[in-house]
Amino acid sequence: MQLKSMLFAGACILLCSSSWAENSIQDMQWLHGCWQAAGAEVGSEEHWLAPAGGSMLGMGRTVRKGKTVAWEFMRIQENADRLTFTAMPSSKPEATFQLLLLDKQRVVFENPRPEFPQRVIYQLNADGSLLGRIEGKLKDQEKSIDFPVQKIPCSR
Repeated sequence: MQLKSMLFAGACILLCSSSWAENSIQDMQWLHGCWQAAGAEVGSEEHWLAPAGGSMLGMGRTVRKGKTVAWEFMRIQENADRLTFTAMPSSKPEATFQLLLLDKQRVVFENPRPEFPQRVIYQLNADGSLLGRIEGKLKDQEKSIDFPVQKIPCSR
């Protein structure tokens, strides 16, 4: 009985890791472009470069009362076994999240670290809008913050 359990666990690990390995940065093409925060001040945007060289690079900025109050540099990168998402937010340490789920219009990255957030999610909605979301535990309470954005032309 123990051998069957071990074989089953091994098969699960192989299947899970092979599905991660099958994901390519090209599967993230739907994130490419310029996005403006819904209802936010002009200049509050997130921009993602097209997949190239095994990565996508992004940057975001939040503007309030005409001043930049937050910014973030982001990278989604192909690694040997799966995609990773690295965030470099203003005034906070860099954090890397591992791919948990990727389908045609949704991606979930996870990092079980104690600091909030533990998950970063992007979902392309049927109307073409994008929902960015961070979630996890903060002071032993589940918390989530949504960042709805609309696609806009990228200015030159």
